[in-house]
Amino acid sequence: MRVIFTCGGSAGHVNPALAVAQVFESRHPGCEILFVGAEQGMEQRLVSQAGYPIETVKVSTFERSWSWKVIKHNVKSALKLPVGEREAADLIKRFKPDLVVGTGGYASYPAVHEAARRRIPTAIHESNAYPGLTTRTLANKVDLVMVGFPEAAEYYKDAKRVAVTGTPVRGEFFSLDRERARLELGLKDAQPLVISFWGSQGAGHMSAKTVDFVERWASEGRRFHYIHAAGRDYDEMPGELAKRGIAVSGSEVRPYIDNMPVVMAAADLVICRAGASTIGELTALGKPAILVPSPFVAANHQYKNAKVLADRGGVELIEEKDCTGAKLYDTALALLSDGNRRAAMGRALRAAASPNAAQDIYENLISLLK
Repeated sequence: MRVIFTCGGSAGHVNPALAVAQVFESRHPGCEILFVGAEQGMEQRLVSQAGYPIETVKVSTFERSWSWKVIKHNVKSALKLPVGEREAADLIKRFKPDLVVGTGGYASYPAVHEAARRRIPTAIHESNAYPGLTTRTLANKVDLVMVGFPEAAEYYKDAKRVAVTGTPVRGEFFSLDRERARLELGLKDAQPLVISFWGSQGAGHMSAKTVDFVERWASEGRRFHYIHAAGRDYDEMPGELAKRGIAVSGSEVRPYIDNMPVVMAAADLVICRAGASTIGELTALGKPAILVPSPFVAANHQYKNAKVLADRGGVELIEEKDCTGAKLYDTALALLSDGNRRAAMGRALRAAASPNAAQDIYENLISLLK
């Protein structure tokens, strides 16, 4: 059996594909798996780290605003499309896949489109509550559309078949409880743990608000343990805190959280964006969260992700335009002081989880081959 997974643009598109690829390997020893992504995409690093081969095609994003800069960018992207489709055609001809699966991002379009044109079994998976441009464009061309949120199914009325599968999450997020994770982090007292992160790329202005948050936390007696991953903004943040007379350790403010399953399992509250991967991890662990969706993503889909969980009572939703360091801190303290509220949030999140998503996706894909 030969399977192509094609994805890119963000971890929220790549990680589900990796999880399902692992299921295929376990169920079909000796099957051949190939990933297809964009030339400059982060999928190259993530897929290579996972040990899978990856090839690239020329493809680029389409922006959704009007300016000369955006128009020029979109023209260049349009010119790349036929090149990317030719490269995808050559790749499919050479690899001869039995199945092609796209999990979102602009990088997934050429290979899925070309495979559907050749009547090779095809499927797409959308992790977000609101579908991206790529999955919307491909929906009526593929044999199967799979969605992470039930609310997303309504956007695919013209699809041949739609299945609600949830979004796969790495197995490590199901393997640790809070107490064991706290011991692994060396936390032996009763103080709660709050963690925050805005993504590997940082968030500029949100990092400035985080500095205000940390200042309140330090000046009011560090009433909880705190870990913040600053991403690419890490170089500036310790210096800004030092200017305000605030000393933090490398474990409290760090560039990245490399052991995220452990740190999130140990946490009592998470403060973060609302990307699809993060949503899946929060629901898997049932971790109460304050979500500040990025307003700079396509179709404002992070807000829609967060709104689904907020409507179910699982998270506090703060829009970035309304967010300040003080508001984040006050909201965090209010949640930490209300154990019953956090317990209810955790139950609501776990009810939205899909622990068998990777297996469900696999079963749906195998049905296409049968």
